[in-house]
Amino acid sequence: MERPEIWLSFAPELHLFVASRRRAAPTAVRTDGASTLGHLVESLGVPLTEVGSLLADGRPVDDAHIPGHGERIAVHGVTRPQPSAAPLRFLLDVHLGTLARRLRLLGVDAAYENPDIGDAALAARSAAEQRVMLSRDRGLLHRRELWAGAYVYSHRPDEQLRDVLSRFAPPLAPWSRCTTCNGTLRSVAKTSVRDQLRDGTERSYDAFAQCTACGQAYWRGAHHASLDAIVADAVREFGGGRPAAEGPDGADRAAAAS
Repeated sequence: MERPEIWLSFAPELHLFVASRRRAAPTAVRTDGASTLGHLVESLGVPLTEVGSLLADGRPVDDAHIPGHGERIAVHGVTRPQPSAAPLRFLLDVHLGTLARRLRLLGVDAAYENPDIGDAALAARSAAEQRVMLSRDRGLLHRRELWAGAYVYSHRPDEQLRDVLSRFAPPLAPWSRCTTCNGTLRSVAKTSVRDQLRDGTERSYDAFAQCTACGQAYWRGAHHASLDAIVADAVREFGGGRPAAEGPDGADRAAAAS
């Protein structure tokens, strides 16, 4: 008996995931008549994290739909900003350290695993802590255990940051998180962090912040201007949060975000 044949098309933003012959819409695909549409889409290379809506002969269906012979399936990308039912928290893999630090600079909850703990452990943490897994590893984003996930489309940190902010529109609170460990910052007296300061720093600065989790001290030092530019650009384009000048004092130790 001949297997059912469907006609499948992918939105342009999903073309990088599929073979070149699938990019000219629509193309014929033979199915086994029992697999779900979600399984079929993933088998062709597209993580379901990147799928927004699915249409079968023009009507909305979900990924559990079993396509029938002759159906014309349209696979669309996610809408931006992407709705979220829970407070946004992220988990980034070992390859996205700069992006993690920049998100933290903006006050976004961004956990980061370094060294690499493996795909299974990352997916388990995403599920346990209800964090959106950010990765450029397509295989990781196919894992069923993930609570949620998103492919990071660029390898450039500036573009990665814009990608995540435009997709999820997280609330921004610049200068409120530790770029080292993701803990929250609080303003402190110079005397409480004196043991972390060199003589020149102690003489030159009077306003300091400290991480409530790891104890790291921060101040507005030589690198502050470049970090302030990152913050100002993000707030200007995506809104939210306080202007950079009104955030907690201190950010020199956040220089690794740049």
